[in-house]
Amino acid sequence: MGRKGVGELEKFTVVRNLMQARQRQRLFDAGSCYLEGGWGVFEAIDLRGMWGLALSAASPIYRGHLADIDTRWTVISQSVDDRTKEELGLEPLKEDRFRIDKSRYDSISSYLSPCSVCYNDLDLAMDKELHDQLIQGGVDELLAQHLAHLFIRDPISLFSEKVNQNDLEDTDHFENIQSTNWQTMRFKLPPAHSNIGWRVEFRPMETQLTDFENAAYTVFIVLLTRVILSYKLNFLIPISKVDENMKTAYKRDAAFEGKFYFRKDVVTDCSPPEAAECTSQCRQKDCTCIDDEYRLMTINEIINGSDDFVGVLPLVNTYLDSVECDFETRCTVQQYLRLISKRASGELKTTARWIRDFVAAHPEYKHDSVISEGIAYDLLMKFAKVSREEVEEPELLFGHHTLTNDTIPAAVRRAESYLNKHAPLE
Repeated sequence: MGRKGVGELEKFTVVRNLMQARQRQRLFDAGSCYLEGGWGVFEAIDLRGMWGLALSAASPIYRGHLADIDTRWTVISQSVDDRTKEELGLEPLKEDRFRIDKSRYDSISSYLSPCSVCYNDLDLAMDKELHDQLIQGGVDELLAQHLAHLFIRDPISLFSEKVNQNDLEDTDHFENIQSTNWQTMRFKLPPAHSNIGWRVEFRPMETQLTDFENAAYTVFIVLLTRVILSYKLNFLIPISKVDENMKTAYKRDAAFEGKFYFRKDVVTDCSPPEAAECTSQCRQKDCTCIDDEYRLMTINEIINGSDDFVGVLPLVNTYLDSVECDFETRCTVQQYLRLISKRASGELKTTARWIRDFVAAHPEYKHDSVISEGIAYDLLMKFAKVSREEVEEPELLFGHHTLTNDTIPAAVRRAESYLNKHAPLE
């Protein structure tokens, strides 16, 4: 049976099986694997989160059943959603203070930079008293709104030994709320008594089977932050469209079949000449209002480009051409980018699609979404072999090699030692 046929059968069985596969408590949250990194740029990379989630999709099985989703995100979002009927808007507010539109675990609800104000098109629930206190303390408006929004929720847990804290010396009370608002991005304040600066966690992507894949996705996001900051690019779209993108991202085969809202033109008046030159070949239209700034695109268009959009990878390659990057590093990075490009184009499968096809081809599978013990065992054994690169899976990965080596050759060590003695760096 072809891929389409298997998909149609899954659609008929998924409703019943999702009822059977109801998750219990936060076990399915704590047991989920995801790829996380920390950087120094916030909303500029959150838009990457939506299609980054779809491109890294690796979670199509829950509690012994194939589900009609490819990622963990909505599962965890529902598992920690503790909103009451009043907070959900199902009943008038009497005991509770706010109507809350999202679960604790969801996409970001607002942008923080001053230039992004016009894209904050959602009615943000916030603790007004806390907001006013922050403003009086000198916190800027958008950051005050963000922090006041976090505090519309109650703590999930509290340790008895940390009830009484000196808030001038410790931030545990704040972190108790901050750490139980699981958004696609987390804006992290500098910890007390530390020289660590402001940080941002990029949280949507899913863990892959091999170190090579995980490195590829991580390096790709790092390079995106560098490109955005160096070229002063604008990737912003209205927050409401970010939410719509999120609903698309966790669906089955969203990487190949989904369309995501994305900007038609990312270059700004502040962008350097090389960025403008890279995009000059695209047929671009002038935007007269925010609604004209974006359109629906496939991940392939976003990553690899199209007639009217340059694509993210060409911008990354232009950036790499402009910086001092040694030959060995560039060769390794190009293999990472090649993986991203092939996953985006559909030439290589996502991990989720590869898992689905493995299950569909298994002799024990009855096309009823049920994952038998035999299927689960064989799948895990296949995971182990792929992870250790003992077998080739050309539909998932291509053969990759690196010129870099963890072990520095003895000759290089001797040469460095000699140079350090006779020509030390000043």
